[in-house]
Amino acid sequence: MKNIAVLGSTGSIGTSTLDVVRKFPSNFRVVALSVNSDIDSLYKQIKEFKPQNVCVRDESKARLLAKKLSTSTKVYCGDIGLEELVKDKCIDQVMFAISGAAALGPLISAIKSGKDIALANKEALVMAGQIIMRLAAKNKVNILPVDSEQSAIWQALLGQDHGSIRSIYLTASGGPLRSVSKKKLNSVTIDNVLRHPRWKMGKKISVDSATLMNKGLELLEAMFLFNVGREKIKVLIHPEALIHSMVEFVDAVVIAQLAATDMRIPIQYALAYPKRLANQLPRINFYSLKEMHFAKPDFNKFPCLGLAYEAARQLGSAPVVLNAANEVCVESFLKGRIKFMSIPKVIEKIMCKHRNLVNPSLKGIMQADAWARVEAYNVVGRGKS
Repeated sequence: MKNIAVLGSTGSIGTSTLDVVRKFPSNFRVVALSVNSDIDSLYKQIKEFKPQNVCVRDESKARLLAKKLSTSTKVYCGDIGLEELVKDKCIDQVMFAISGAAALGPLISAIKSGKDIALANKEALVMAGQIIMRLAAKNKVNILPVDSEQSAIWQALLGQDHGSIRSIYLTASGGPLRSVSKKKLNSVTIDNVLRHPRWKMGKKISVDSATLMNKGLELLEAMFLFNVGREKIKVLIHPEALIHSMVEFVDAVVIAQLAATDMRIPIQYALAYPKRLANQLPRINFYSLKEMHFAKPDFNKFPCLGLAYEAARQLGSAPVVLNAANEVCVESFLKGRIKFMSIPKVIEKIMCKHRNLVNPSLKGIMQADAWARVEAYNVVGRGKS
């Protein structure tokens, strides 16, 4: 029996994780949950899974929840509360289903506490990948990727000599705007952007998928997870989204991981590792497959991907600034403050203005993050994007 904490339990990854737990009640037990502010959904989850601890980032909502609950469930609140929650000795593994930079603090806290990590969050590694991986090695903590692409690479590399990697192919569906002309991109609506053709995801990651920034963040994530240079990582558009990523080795062998487009598959593998548990999840019917397509990404049409490669070239604090500016831009787009094609324009302005820190400390990372957010909000607010 593995005791699981699910951070971001009411989001897409969080609810899928709880669905996996439901299917394997003798393998997994939920002992902690966290949300940003959705205490109504959290209350239902508490009644079902009976966790010992919960955390609500919104402090006023945390107080409301505490009044509804019995004394058997402890309620933490705020960012500090979340960092305390993950230290609990009863937790074996923490599922990080929180999006954005908010995951960085609790992730470091969980690693220092010796908890294995199921990581569905890209941004923390993008910001502080070298620090996180060193800390995980020091504390003998496993960081198990949950994103389907990183899970595919991880599985393809099991038992392999990492020195024999020739190329890693990160596959991308191309997102909801793959077939939209560049001329029409500036007039796409929020609904257009959120209508992903293959995956059901949260709003932030859906926008990142539409700009291909999601693939850029995965590029940086893969560099740190698997200790490979950016020159070995290639993005490949694969609209069917059946091959989740591939690794090509120096002897011309390519190992690809295929699965249906259901996030419960990589979630289950990360929770159960090193075991594989039989399930009733969707399968690929190879007899019904007629063809699969592959193409190079259009960097001119989707400049966010090129900006991510530039951040990967610079490293240091450049990925921090890329990520922070992107988060501000995505938030601004979803609130109707900027147009879709303003997202890469604002990010590029902030990156050009930034003076890169070559080997930043955690404090330097947080300062770069705060600086980039202020600068991005200023650009968006001036309407010069």
